[in-house]
Amino acid sequence: MLKKRVVITGMSINTPIGDNLDTFIENLLEGKSAITRWKSLDSSRIYSKVGGDHGDYDINGKIDSYKGKIPEDIFKRFEKLGKKSPWAVAVSLQTAVEAFKDAGYLEQIKDGNNIATIVAGHNLNQKYTYENHDIFLDEPDFVEGLFALYGLDTHHVGAVTDILQLHGPAYTVGAACASGNVAMRCAVDEIQLHEVNVAAVVAPVLDYSPLDMQGMAILGAISYKSFNDTPEKASRPYDTRREGFVPSHGAAVLILEELDHAIARGAKIYAEILGVESSSDGCHLPQPSQIGQARLMKRLLKNCNVKPEEVDYISAHATSTPLGDLTELRSIKDVFGEHCKKLKINAPKSMLGHTCWSAATVETVAAVLQMNRGELHPSINIDNLDPEVDIDVCRGKRTKHEINILLKNSFGFGGLNCISLIKKYKK
Repeated sequence: MLKKRVVITGMSINTPIGDNLDTFIENLLEGKSAITRWKSLDSSRIYSKVGGDHGDYDINGKIDSYKGKIPEDIFKRFEKLGKKSPWAVAVSLQTAVEAFKDAGYLEQIKDGNNIATIVAGHNLNQKYTYENHDIFLDEPDFVEGLFALYGLDTHHVGAVTDILQLHGPAYTVGAACASGNVAMRCAVDEIQLHEVNVAAVVAPVLDYSPLDMQGMAILGAISYKSFNDTPEKASRPYDTRREGFVPSHGAAVLILEELDHAIARGAKIYAEILGVESSSDGCHLPQPSQIGQARLMKRLLKNCNVKPEEVDYISAHATSTPLGDLTELRSIKDVFGEHCKKLKINAPKSMLGHTCWSAATVETVAAVLQMNRGELHPSINIDNLDPEVDIDVCRGKRTKHEINILLKNSFGFGGLNCISLIKKYKK
């Protein structure tokens, strides 16, 4: 169990189906899909034609909308750096500003603060790098002047700390699709061990390039064969026709805070984090391990002093791959046994697609919003339920369900696993 209680006091989201919390959760509950044909990415020479495309999002217009709504000094830095940086970095800035605003903490950021900033993910600015490589092949002198800075993952964390003037620990962590939960784990550790009261988990958009898409298609990881004409049906966890995950854009930020610090300033509290645990399957290939996943779930429950029957809901990793969906389901059955009959599970990626490195954070925002509403979003596109799926996966319907404790799974390429246990806040 954690020695210091850690709570979530701020959240933000930016996806194709919502760039604010209210729109996001309403569209999820309505079963709206984020998946379309790619427009912001040239798919003419690659297999993949569909994804959660948010590349045409008007980030400059969104930045302008904050004028007069946040402190003027922050807005000036936000406007200057946000409009100069690559699109994905600008979205990181916007979600960070929004999360601190949501937490009611923007005006309380003081010079010399010890606020931690952890960015989740790696190889984030792929499209930006790919485009500059094309420029280099044509004329090396025309490569963007700040490419050596803007192309780095650390530009996300550097830019966020710059505009908000955050002076505590700041770094990036990467664990493929588990990156968001690993960043949360680091944030919790900063609060537990390093006298940090506030920590931001920044989960950026992974700005895919055509090269990334083609590589994943050749690997057999993503959907590209059957749903190019009906993209909204491509992401279909637990359905017999699932053929791979659907890459998508999406960003989110969580503000974590030591409980006494949050109470002292009168903060609203979304939820309490009971624990975050991480493990490796000891295999570099994208082959999920039932043993590894079940072992990690058992360890998390034990370390949090929570019994399996106390968990009410699981926000599944459920990527829409033939092997991954069933491996996770089998590990859940192994851990929860007879309690599976009372568990509710849903698959946010059925609507959002797979936002990859930010997925655990994007989906934690969704899970916490559902917990506080007592209602679960549907898992869509399950036309023919896989016969092995015998747990309630909220197939095609929003469901009223009281949640006291939820489990958020994330399992990354290379057997990199990280999961969190979150509780409805009670004084």
